[in-house]
Amino acid sequence: MLRIGLTACWLTARRMGTSPYRRFVRHFNLNNYNYNNQVTFAFSFRALSTCSISDSNATATTSNILDAETVTEAYGADAPKYGAMEDSSMSEAYSAIELALDSVVKIFTVSSSPSYFLPWQNKSQRETMGSGFVISGRRILTNAHVVADHTFVLVRKHGSPTKYRAEVKAVGHECDLAILVVENEEFWAGMNFLELGDVPFLQEAVAVVGYPQGGDNISVTKGVVSRVEPTQYVHGASQLLAIQIDAAINPGNSGGPAIMGDKVSGVAFQNLSGAENIGYIIPVPVIKHFIAGVEETGDYVGFCSMGLSCQPTENTQLREHLQMRPGLTGVLVSKINPLSDAYRVLKKDDIVLSFDGVPIANDGTVHFRNRERITFDHLVSMKKPDDTAQVRVLRNGEELEFSVTLRPLQPLVPVHQFDKLPSYFIFAGFVFIPLTQPYLHEYGEDWYNTSPRRLCERALRELPKKAGEQLVILSQILMDDINAGYERLAELQVKKVNGVEVENLKHLRQLVEDCSRESIRFDLDDERVIALNYDAANVATSRILKRHRIPCAMSADLIEEQNVSQIELTSSS
Repeated sequence: MLRIGLTACWLTARRMGTSPYRRFVRHFNLNNYNYNNQVTFAFSFRALSTCSISDSNATATTSNILDAETVTEAYGADAPKYGAMEDSSMSEAYSAIELALDSVVKIFTVSSSPSYFLPWQNKSQRETMGSGFVISGRRILTNAHVVADHTFVLVRKHGSPTKYRAEVKAVGHECDLAILVVENEEFWAGMNFLELGDVPFLQEAVAVVGYPQGGDNISVTKGVVSRVEPTQYVHGASQLLAIQIDAAINPGNSGGPAIMGDKVSGVAFQNLSGAENIGYIIPVPVIKHFIAGVEETGDYVGFCSMGLSCQPTENTQLREHLQMRPGLTGVLVSKINPLSDAYRVLKKDDIVLSFDGVPIANDGTVHFRNRERITFDHLVSMKKPDDTAQVRVLRNGEELEFSVTLRPLQPLVPVHQFDKLPSYFIFAGFVFIPLTQPYLHEYGEDWYNTSPRRLCERALRELPKKAGEQLVILSQILMDDINAGYERLAELQVKKVNGVEVENLKHLRQLVEDCSRESIRFDLDDERVIALNYDAANVATSRILKRHRIPCAMSADLIEEQNVSQIELTSSS
């Protein structure tokens, strides 16, 4: 059993025993998980938000670290003439530093995550640090986990004692990228932007630049590309293309550029804990997809999905059973998301043979560059929302071709809830919330085993049946005379209110507020029932809120929807 772990931010967060980026990586039909500060999976990652660097050929040493002041001091006025250095690798490292001096910045973030057990309040604030770099259009690119749940962000350029206020313009948590903007003109004096390059080939050298945890100067880690393939992004619990390098990406490099030649080949974002000198950078295609979506729409648009769960067809007898003729290759469709466009045309047990004319192998991979293969999910993820793709399938021995519209798909139970407050609704001391994985994470490091088993299984396995659907649960009961005797019914899903099936939390609130009966009834899991006198419950709600110092009976998003509904009702009358 293997583990994916996400390092919190920096030493302070670790000492507190908290992990602000504890998020579950998607299930992918694995049965056993052990959540230790994050997730269990096939290997162990750490997403980084602060930085210290060592050379890829050294373990826990700083003997080969290059920083701008060291190089300048060593070579004096001739420092720019790095081509005269005898060691070519040192020349490349110095070149990367020289290029980065006027573009890489240090980011200081103050953040505060919400409490999902007490959704009307936040946890204590924490301070984190990371790296970023300037791109065209006077923008700063960094990791999403560097600024997640931010309340205040400052940036500082190299050689300056001044910190400047920055605003987060766009965040893509699935791809772990964010764009910052600085309004102060003084900050941009002397700053240069870095250009995006291409995906490096295997064994090509890159230099990862960032700010060390133990100091303020720029440092560089030199390494080579060892692998390019879709990888689990721990912060966003998504699987996108990533580049593995043998450089030691340490806490603090997060958001810093990986430079090859005079261009950026990726953004440092996580490493493999328990292994030496294995780091990961976000490649240029993912970066460009994120930036293009922000430029076209003004906000993050997400990454597309076909909504399919597929099984390899590597077994010969399985292929014969599915009537796959010799020469045909593909993967078996085992489950289809009802919200996807593929649900309209594809069927269970179809064999997906090709995607946009690219043949899919029996193991689900497609050709990528020179003698490399990656999963065909990469082709899907690089599509823009509402793009169409030609999908060729084998159905009952007959080859068919369909046009499928692609778009980002949201799971029934959200994997993460960064930068937004939890939704809640309180009635008669019963606290109703939509089920989310961050709520389950509140049960601790071993949340998979300690959280309610039924809720955990639904969070990992169930698909939405229609848009806007939520699993609404009774998270806790604030004790009062009105609800005495119901205290053991917490942590159950709410199925119906007065006989009407609950679609989401907004719908539950409407059913409660529109109740015209003397009593109100809630049907829960396990055939449990709650019945209350409606008028007495309304009176008790105010009393309970005052006793627990809760400012409002519902979250801000429900209040806004309530106001909109009232305005629409007034207009129609």
